[in-house]
Amino acid sequence: MTDREGAFKLCIFGDGGVGKTTLVNRYLTKIFDEDIKMTVGADFYVKDLEIEGKKVVIRIWDFGGEQRFKVLLPSFAKGADGGIFMFDITRYTSVKNIDDWLSIFEKNVREKEVHLPIIMVGGKLDLQEKRSVETEDAVELSKKYNLQGYFECSSKTGDKVEEIFDSITRKMMKFTGLL
Repeated sequence: MTDREGAFKLCIFGDGGVGKTTLVNRYLTKIFDEDIKMTVGADFYVKDLEIEGKKVVIRIWDFGGEQRFKVLLPSFAKGADGGIFMFDITRYTSVKNIDDWLSIFEKNVREKEVHLPIIMVGGKLDLQEKRSVETEDAVELSKKYNLQGYFECSSKTGDKVEEIFDSITRKMMKFTGLL
């Protein structure tokens, strides 16, 4: 795509095994692949979009959630325009680490008093019967941290995948004055 009006760096972060890479791949390819390997360090993807007549590109940085890769997030997060904190609704420990993830991300991308758009996403909605994090609790947590939205999705079924990326892209466009 040429003549773009905006380019945005979007970071997706959270514990390992919550479905970050599967979510990004589902969004980009419309295919669910359950054999995706663990992200080592960070992966990088690009998506061209047109929203309300504006041509934009989002560069998606997918961070490995294993403890040993957390050290990479500060340097890779620099210059980010937005973020997605993702957790697994069937694994309470994955949402419990929100404070740690947000502090690492925010410390390295935000200037004082500047609040980049960050949304919270609970993945693996297709495993609803194994849920250990209630929707109401996740919504409250997203409010506590002043996040700009909460979504639950299933990369397996595709439920809410498009809405997540549309929402965060629009928020980044508004943040920068493009919308």
